[in-house]
Amino acid sequence: MIDFYQAVVLAIVQGLTEFLPVSSSAHLLFPSLLLDWVDQGLAFDVAVHVGTLSAVLLYYRADLLRMATRWLQSLAGAPASDDSRMVWYLALATIPAGLVGLFMGDFIEEHLRTLPVIATTTLVFGLLLGVADRRARHSGPERTLNLSVAMLIGFAQALAPVPGVSRSGVTMTAALLLGMQRQSAARFSFLLSIPIIASAGLLKVWELATGGATVDWLLLGLGVVVSGISAYICIAAFLRLLDKVGFMPFVYYRIVLAAALYLVWLV
Repeated sequence: MIDFYQAVVLAIVQGLTEFLPVSSSAHLLFPSLLLDWVDQGLAFDVAVHVGTLSAVLLYYRADLLRMATRWLQSLAGAPASDDSRMVWYLALATIPAGLVGLFMGDFIEEHLRTLPVIATTTLVFGLLLGVADRRARHSGPERTLNLSVAMLIGFAQALAPVPGVSRSGVTMTAALLLGMQRQSAARFSFLLSIPIIASAGLLKVWELATGGATVDWLLLGLGVVVSGISAYICIAAFLRLLDKVGFMPFVYYRIVLAAALYLVWLV
């Protein structure tokens, strides 16, 4: 069982890396490798998922309320709007990743959570993000989000269960390559995280409820609060700085991180 200090550190790491394009799986690997920490356990995973989900829901609360209202109105016969269509885009674009998680989750967990895999995906998808960011800087008018664009981003998100890929990183990369600008790419990526984090969290809750594990509610509450606060700060700061710094700092960081992972693996 992890202690309170470890819980705080892991919750901060999860809250930050869930939304930055740097791969949470790569970062959560370091405490166990370098500090010999025990696995945080399923219950704590549920807690930090709840925290990061609450952060993105809180940050986009006005947008989500408007989208839900317009969607319900469209179901009642009102004309479709960008907000009502966005609900469909998010729902449909989540399906590919959901199917991968459902049918290949065990295989990925058993065979791909290795240092060489995580180091390689961290490097390759980091370089791809750099290419996409460079393209966005020199592209013309922004491409309008439609169903085909949303689905292509959704198919890119299906790669996210592979450790080191980074869900936010691969969806932003796909959006940039498809002609979206940085802010639009980030916003759609963050909104797209809601159904996938919620579904993953519900699955973990089910596993926890049927597993009969002992639950330290105080520790879980700490995980929810700390991961939620760190995730909210991360989203707000990232969007505020994105147009100024772009994605290249994250590309360089991923290259360094991949080199460190290769070094740990080889040594």
